Amino acid sequence: MKTLFSELRAAVMVTLVLTVVCCGMYPLVVYGLAQTLFGDRANGSLIVDRAGVVRGSRLIGQGFAASKYFHPRPSAAGNGYDATSSGGSNLGPTSKRLADAVQERVAAYRKENGLKDTDLVPADAVTASGSGLDPHISVRNAGLQAPRVARTRRLSVEKVLALVRQNTEGPDLGFLGEPGVNVLRLNLALDSL
Repeated sequence: MKTLFSELRAAVMVTLVLTVVCCGMYPLVVYGLAQTLFGDRANGSLIVDRAGVVRGSRLIGQGFAASKYFHPRPSAAGNGYDATSSGGSNLGPTSKRLADAVQERVAAYRKENGLKDTDLVPADAVTASGSGLDPHISVRNAGLQAPRVARTRRLSVEKVLALVRQNTEGPDLGFLGEPGVNVLRLNLALDSL
């Protein structure tokens, strides 16, 4: 009986020590390091305007439908860019539903941006990303939308393209992927003109 209580006491003590270390000290150390070393990222990479109002995150896309704005990739996340429903549509390349949706998006994109029926449309303009929350569009996509935005805002195309260049981010780590344009930052820059 004495050995049973001795082993039970040891098990309880180990559980208490591991609870304090794993559920208390470790999270506090990680939180402190994140806040110290990566404060902006740890707090959501928020974009704050000049008035101090949070307008969104650099990491999560937002829907823009007005013709005066650059439009993001389509979203399959809930009711459009719903971070609580992040995910793709799970429709495969042989899905008729996906093919029909892409055809509709291609036709709408061409019409909206004044393109000919033979003009190629960037894939990111008509397909959702894996998360459905991608905040970036390709430089080509932004370039095709620039004349519409310039015309609607009564700006020169050159001025709009200069803003596109200013809001283009290079590949991750300098070599992974393609450059992308952050749509929220670009649209906020347009609004600040």
